[in-house]
Amino acid sequence: MSRLLYSATMSLDGYIAGPGGDMSWLTGHFGPNPVVDTLISTIGSLLVGRRSFGGDDPHRGTPQEGEPFGGGWSGPQFVLTHHAPETPVPGITFLTDLDSAVSAAKAAAGDKYVNVIGANVAQQCLDAGVLDEILVFVAPVLLGDGVRLFDRPGGANIKLETLTQTNAPHATGIWLRVVK
Repeated sequence: MSRLLYSATMSLDGYIAGPGGDMSWLTGHFGPNPVVDTLISTIGSLLVGRRSFGGDDPHRGTPQEGEPFGGGWSGPQFVLTHHAPETPVPGITFLTDLDSAVSAAKAAAGDKYVNVIGANVAQQCLDAGVLDEILVFVAPVLLGDGVRLFDRPGGANIKLETLTQTNAPHATGIWLRVVK
């Protein structure tokens, strides 16, 4: 059965996107990373938030623009939104509620991971108790502002258990299990 995994790269101060959703800061931190290569081969589908789907692409202006993992992955994608585009997007299914989106993404993933992309969707999955694991790559940069990896002022702690920790030249990976 598939599991839900939230993966993100964040700055040392906890931001996954700069001001205005800018993702260009990431390009300097792409590089050889065996954990990313392994992750990509274990993804069966993507569950993406609307802001991430329509947001700034770190591969903008390159042949990899608009492609998941810069073209390193292809497969079924599900976008959770109340504002689907008027024109259908090939290969993308737009859903309006979390339960339907998670069910569809899990069915499409089979026995592989559903990779959650987007801090808001990840938080909704945590709140619903359906997020299983979190993979965070910490990049050696301070952004100072933007979209946080996880933002719930005054909220309850989410307990996590470290599964693995890895070091690569451009980022440190921390793979965690959500303790339920």
